Amino acid sequence: MQKLEARNVNLFYGEKQALKDISLGIDPNTVTAFIGPSGCGKSTFLRCFNRMNDLIDNVRITGDILIDGRNIYKSKINVDEHRKKIGMVFQKPNPFPKTIYENVAFGLRIKGVKDKSVLDETVERSLRQAALWDEVKDDLKKSALSLSGGQQQRLCIARTMAVEPSVILMDEPASALDPLSTAKIEELIYELKSKYTIVIVTHNMQQAARVSDKTAFFYLGELIEYNTTTTIFTNPKKEQTHNYITGRFG
Repeated sequence: MQKLEARNVNLFYGEKQALKDISLGIDPNTVTAFIGPSGCGKSTFLRCFNRMNDLIDNVRITGDILIDGRNIYKSKINVDEHRKKIGMVFQKPNPFPKTIYENVAFGLRIKGVKDKSVLDETVERSLRQAALWDEVKDDLKKSALSLSGGQQQRLCIARTMAVEPSVILMDEPASALDPLSTAKIEELIYELKSKYTIVIVTHNMQQAARVSDKTAFFYLGELIEYNTTTTIFTNPKKEQTHNYITGRFG
């Protein structure tokens, strides 16, 4: 069974149509990249999977989005609970103004976990998974805001993983980072797919080529082409894809 599936998804902001009849399926334990020029709908589509678009006025969505075969818009689901299962990492690192430890433990505390040994073990495991433990293990009581931008972004990934989501959505997770931090985030994405299904929006085509198994190219709210990353970058079927990949527009 596919982990994520979209069937004929349309999205409107008031009268303006932002997504046009989008259908695709994403396999578990893969990395899928959404590419395309600014304003083409890739971040809007990404947010359909955790229902973040619900928070915007005048948004209307038609079609079906399924996660593990369950329609997240039709069935009666608790949206807050749903969002806990779908981790989200944003473009700009957004650590809470708390200690490094409390950032990672935050989601567990909200769930009511009080056992210190469980919290300690989860914090360490999540920071290790985020390739950050060795850098911060002696400074867990320091403010998360004292970390570098790249470390803050890995901390946000650790915070996301602490509540054990099955899917992690990443919206331009490295666009605000220097090349070294970007490389660490990319290595991390590659390693994490053994445990998670990851969807990443990126403007950086080289990044999409490096980290993803499949790539979806969006243009003006339409899904132009969706295929293995190798095919998209070396032998795209659509002329529009070819023109974007080769830098003729975008």
